[in-house]
Amino acid sequence: MLAELVELVIGVDTHTDTHTAAVVATDTRAVLATATVSADEDGYAELVALAEAHGGLRGWAIEGTGGYGAGLARHLDQLGELVVELDRPVRPARRAGAKSDPIDAERAARDALARTRLAQPKTGPERAGLQILLTARRAAVAAASTAQRQLRALVITAPEPVRARFRGQTTRDMLTTAARLRPATASADVHTFTALSTLRALARRVRALETEANEHERAIRAIVRAWRPDLLTLSGVGPINAATVLTAWSHSRRCRNDAAFAMLAGAAPIPASSGKTVRYRLNRSGNRQLNRALHNIALSRLRYDPDTRAYADRRRAQGKTDRDIKRCLKRYIARQLYRQLESGAATA
Repeated sequence: MLAELVELVIGVDTHTDTHTAAVVATDTRAVLATATVSADEDGYAELVALAEAHGGLRGWAIEGTGGYGAGLARHLDQLGELVVELDRPVRPARRAGAKSDPIDAERAARDALARTRLAQPKTGPERAGLQILLTARRAAVAAASTAQRQLRALVITAPEPVRARFRGQTTRDMLTTAARLRPATASADVHTFTALSTLRALARRVRALETEANEHERAIRAIVRAWRPDLLTLSGVGPINAATVLTAWSHSRRCRNDAAFAMLAGAAPIPASSGKTVRYRLNRSGNRQLNRALHNIALSRLRYDPDTRAYADRRRAQGKTDRDIKRCLKRYIARQLYRQLESGAATA
């Protein structure tokens, strides 16, 4: 526990422009000082000075190290400070509606002291770069899919002369046809002219978004190959899945074992037994992007890997459903990835 490691805990409630900190003694749980500073390098230095003024071993409990508190977490990591990552739970009901930043900062410190498992914030320039690229690529892919659906819907409601140009075509063929449209500006039919112009604009938008997504994917592949090329040798692990796994794993020993990594991915089943009934329920928590990466790897192996297909056949013969088999595969993949990540990090 954190109380066994430090004498002071500085809880920090983070916001866009300001951070509020509360210094709490681990032995008495008393609040020694509070301060609100700007969310920049000068403010971070003020918080460090506040902590040093009280002396003793210290740790930091920061909410939102992946968001509002990212800058502070990086600053403290460079100084070699002990930082504990806290999630942002739903605020509990307070007597008389008491709510303030100092109260939340104090609560963060006390929450960290009460925990038996300490979470480390994500670190590393490669991980941060991959996170940015994955976010941008995900947005581009989603926007392209939305534009394609809009194009298909517009074709359905377009005038018959316009619909005739697209009849019987696939979505990809529709994009090619729409991109080549040349609406006549002198046309007296406003409906037809507007439909043609909009279809062409949507097709060009889709092409531009797909080009952007491909550029992001090439950048992702380059970082993965430079950082952890060993992941790409595993069956079913491409650059996008590898990058998703790396951004969740971040660095060695962030997860204490493969079970913790599986729980982080939402791939560890939750016991739900009662009486004589022994069963498990699906884990719907955890990092859903990481869970999706494990799911994609499992589907790829079920399709292309002979050993995985043989395993699935054997489990079906034992009475397992396809859903149970995929859940078991995701847990196995989480264990394999964790061991590969930790062993590769140890030898790097």
